[in-house]
Amino acid sequence: MSKRIRIFTDVDVAAHASRSSCWVSRNGKVYDVTGFLADHPGGDDLILNYAGRDVGEIMKDADEHEHSDSAYDMLDEYVIGRLGAEETIVSEEWEATDDFHPDETDQTKDFEKNHFLDLRKPLLRQVWNANFSKSYYLKQVHQPRHVSEPARLFGPSYLEVFTRTKWFVVPLIWLPIALNLFVRSIVAFERPIPPFITAPLLPFTKSYLSSITPTSLALTGASFVLGNIVWTILEYTLHRFLFHIDELLPDHPIALTVHFLLHGIHHYLPMDRLRLVMPPTLFAMLSIPFTRLAYILFPSAMANGVIAGSYTFYVLYDCMHYALHHTSLPAYMREMKKYHLAHHYKNFELGFGVTSKIWDYVFNTVLPV
Repeated sequence: MSKRIRIFTDVDVAAHASRSSCWVSRNGKVYDVTGFLADHPGGDDLILNYAGRDVGEIMKDADEHEHSDSAYDMLDEYVIGRLGAEETIVSEEWEATDDFHPDETDQTKDFEKNHFLDLRKPLLRQVWNANFSKSYYLKQVHQPRHVSEPARLFGPSYLEVFTRTKWFVVPLIWLPIALNLFVRSIVAFERPIPPFITAPLLPFTKSYLSSITPTSLALTGASFVLGNIVWTILEYTLHRFLFHIDELLPDHPIALTVHFLLHGIHHYLPMDRLRLVMPPTLFAMLSIPFTRLAYILFPSAMANGVIAGSYTFYVLYDCMHYALHHTSLPAYMREMKKYHLAHHYKNFELGFGVTSKIWDYVFNTVLPV
C-alpha cells in the first residue's frame, strides 16, 4: 500500500515529542513511531528520550544498542514523510544597496532541490494539492525567487488575467472614486444628498457645487486627513496581523492557498511587476467591511471624507510599494526602499510599514537596516 509522503521541517518533528504523538527522523526521513512505543524491545522510554529528534546516531551507537538490519526495516514501516531542504535565502547578513538587482532563479534546479513549487507550472493548484506541511510552506514561501516573466497562478488565461495588475490601474480606478467621495462629503456637510448608487454624479452639478462653503470644505479636509491616518494604521495592521498571520494559520490546503493568494506569492516572487499592487477586485472585497464600519461610526458626510482620505492614501501606498521594488527614488524613498526590501530579504517578521515606519516605532517592530 502506497503512502502519501509529505515534506516536513525539524520544527514539525520537534512538535511531536510525547507518548501520545512521537515522531523521530533519520537520514532525512520522518517516522511516526507512536504505535511502536509499546512494542519496542528496550521499552518506550528509550524512544521517548529522543522523541522529536534525529535518531540516526543513537541507533548506530554500540554502547547504547546497535540496531540490526531488521530493526531498520521495521522502522521504514512507520515512515510518514521526509525533511525538506534547508536552503535559506533571507539572511540577517543581507545589506540593502541603491542598485539592488537579484539574480534570476534557476527554476529547474530550484524545484529539484526544494520540491516546493515548480515555477514552470501554474502555482495555485500546486499549493492546493500541497504535500508539504505548513511549517515547510512558510519556510519556503518567505525565501524569494526571481523570474524574468511573471509566473502563472492559473492555467486558463481567462482566470490568469485577473491576477495581474499594472501599477497605473490603481490610481485610474480609485482616485476618481476618492474624488467623488470627497466632493460628496463637502456637499453633504451643507445639505442632504442622495446615495452614490442612485445619483453618482449629482455632487458635480452646478446647484450642488454652489452650496460649498469654507466651513464644509474645512470639515471635509479634516475628515480627509483623519482618513489618511486611518489608512496608515490599516496598512500596518493588515500587513502584520492578516498577511503575516503565520503562527495562527491552520495546517490545511485551503488556509495555505488563501495565505498564498493574499501575500505569500508576493514574498515568494517579490520582484514580480504585475503582482506588486493589489488587484481591484481584492481591494474592493477587503475594503467593504471597513467602509461599512466608517458609515456606522461617523455621520455620512464625515464618513465620505474619511473614506476618500483612506482611498487616496491607499493609492499612494500601492504606487509607492511598486516604486520601492522597481524605481530610482529620491532620498526619503530610497531609505524606505532599503527598509522594505530588508523586510523581504533580511527579516520578514519585522518592518511592516511601507509608506512610513511610524507604526513600527509605536509597536516596536522596527527593522534595523
